[in-house]
Amino acid sequence: MEKIARILVTKRHPVMGLTMLITLTSVVMLFRMSFNADITSFMLDGNERGQAFADLQTRYDAGDPITVLLEREGGWSNRAGLEALVDVQTRLQGVEGVQSVGTLLPPIHPLTGEPFDAAALAATPTMMLDRLSSGPSARLLLSEDGKSTMAAVLPTGDPIKLARRVTKVEMPEGVDAAFAGNPIVFASVIDMLGWFLLAIPPSVIILLLLVFAANIGSRKLAALSIFPAIIGSIWTFGLIFGLGFEVDIVTIIVPIFVIVMGSADGLHFVTHLQAKVETTPDPVERTASALKEVGVPMILTTISTAAGFLSLLVTDVGPIRQLGVFVAIGISFAGIVSFFSLPALLSGIEIPPPSEHAIGGKLTGGLKKAAGRPAIAGVVALLLIGFSAATLPSLAVNPDQLFFFKDDHEVRTSFEKLADTFGGATPLFGELAVDPNRPLEDQIPELRAVTDELAALDGIQRVFSILDVVDEVPPPMRADVLAGKTEGAMGPMVSDDGLRFIVFPGSFTTEQLQSWVGWADGNDKVRVLTGMPVLFDEMSRLVLRAQVNSLGAAFLLVFVMLLLAYRRLGQTLVAMVPLALTSAVLLGFIAVSGIQLHLLTAVISSIVIGVGIDYAIHLVAAIEHARAEGPGYVLRGIDHAGRPILANALGIAVGMSALFLSPMKPHSQIAAIMWVSMLTAAITALLIIPALNAKEGRTLTPDP
Repeated sequence: MEKIARILVTKRHPVMGLTMLITLTSVVMLFRMSFNADITSFMLDGNERGQAFADLQTRYDAGDPITVLLEREGGWSNRAGLEALVDVQTRLQGVEGVQSVGTLLPPIHPLTGEPFDAAALAATPTMMLDRLSSGPSARLLLSEDGKSTMAAVLPTGDPIKLARRVTKVEMPEGVDAAFAGNPIVFASVIDMLGWFLLAIPPSVIILLLLVFAANIGSRKLAALSIFPAIIGSIWTFGLIFGLGFEVDIVTIIVPIFVIVMGSADGLHFVTHLQAKVETTPDPVERTASALKEVGVPMILTTISTAAGFLSLLVTDVGPIRQLGVFVAIGISFAGIVSFFSLPALLSGIEIPPPSEHAIGGKLTGGLKKAAGRPAIAGVVALLLIGFSAATLPSLAVNPDQLFFFKDDHEVRTSFEKLADTFGGATPLFGELAVDPNRPLEDQIPELRAVTDELAALDGIQRVFSILDVVDEVPPPMRADVLAGKTEGAMGPMVSDDGLRFIVFPGSFTTEQLQSWVGWADGNDKVRVLTGMPVLFDEMSRLVLRAQVNSLGAAFLLVFVMLLLAYRRLGQTLVAMVPLALTSAVLLGFIAVSGIQLHLLTAVISSIVIGVGIDYAIHLVAAIEHARAEGPGYVLRGIDHAGRPILANALGIAVGMSALFLSPMKPHSQIAAIMWVSMLTAAITALLIIPALNAKEGRTLTPDP
């Protein structure tokens, strides 16, 4: 390490120059930033159910509609209500990017064959209006009390831009509108992603600075401690955008993980370098001494943290795999900067000695006392095991399709209002197989029997297709409807060899949904039954599988890495004990808190393994370094490693608290999870590892 230290000190200017050159290049790449708000894309890539959903949309040229819930106290079935509906339809149709607006009114007047506009409505007899407001579209799009109706806005071009425009449309007097549908979700997600990047990373950095400064007693050293993590984060995002990747609701958290978790090595190096200030003024000697103590642990912790994230590669969800790769790269970048650039930078800066008022020193004093009483570690371990045993059985997957929105978010409330009014804001879509060699007219009875059977399944309110319309249209229009030449409120419904249908469910369970899909899979006349509920049900299984696979992979990777590094099974097992306890407590907390597993929380346990093992690595290394000085080596190890371990655990917990400010619900859940995980990981490492060492390591021989 002395040769490396000498090179870093004497060649600090070239080292820092190269660091800044890479950083500036990465900053330039940030201008290529782009976002992916399409939540459904998570489930389409390489997934059979997701591919079926995409194929059906392509087959019928059916983009995601914007669903508008319209409410009017006077109702919609009377002439005044229909006049207001035509007014709404006209206003929406006039928005740039709207292909069509479907309502309970037919697009073509059945008597005149002309477009159904305000003039056609005024010329229509009241008796005819009553018939229009009770037809098949009305039964589909009008609530039972007649005060609410749905409109479907089909986009052309960019649906996200359309969503922003449509929500700004001023409604007629007395009409209230609520908007739902994927384009509305995506537009809201884009807004949240942009706000997140502007507000959360700076908040994380400020919180880390406060915690580190309180623990090491120097604001300057606190800033230098997180320098590698900030640089690593910039390099990572520069690489992401330079390679053409987009940011989504999962990968948006990459810089937070890199900043918070990549700061560990910088903190350990700065803390140990600070301890050498009073022993020698020589920067080479100080740097070499610090690298001898923490250099190898820094390498091991970088590898172990990266391994925790790389374990996510065993999942079947693309964004989760990307998160694992990008954060692993970012942690590696931060480790490189901590090992090379940070020592070079510090060699030219005056380092203040340790402060007597730093919080970390007081806490390590208490830990040294606890180390002499292994019964304390035993009680803590039993309490944690009991908590995990009581809570883990209730761990489950969260099926909420809008899990990323907070409970009071406008999008969530709009979806809930639609669900309460029409039985479900998110319908299912399917396709009936039609024999192209037979007249469709002859196949209607058998196809209708299929949709009737589907509608009778438990949990389904109604099924809609052109079979519900064809008997009620005038005979001259019947052939056009069956040929798909007349487009209804819900978009194209007919292809050369199939009929698209829409399923409106009520409140349903996962078991009911799976029974519908199973019924469809076993019916020769149903080519596919899909939709967002089906995709999220599939996602639930992928999430559960991701939890099991990534957790197993993380444990295996870390165990093998430690075994190769220590070459002693006993030492490896000692380091793994706190990790196993932390993982069990983490999953128990996710269960008992009601958060449950979803797209983001399912990966946290693997991440915690990669981060939590750092504390065991640094403490074990400090104990081994102090062993040569005789009895009391555990206490001296706590003296060396306890302060940075506590500072880092508290820093991660407090730093991640910035996620409570995020507009996305999962981020505040991750913040709570990281508080529990990091404090548990640090406390178990600092209590249990000393207790598993020999008694002579935990006691000092009396002075002669």
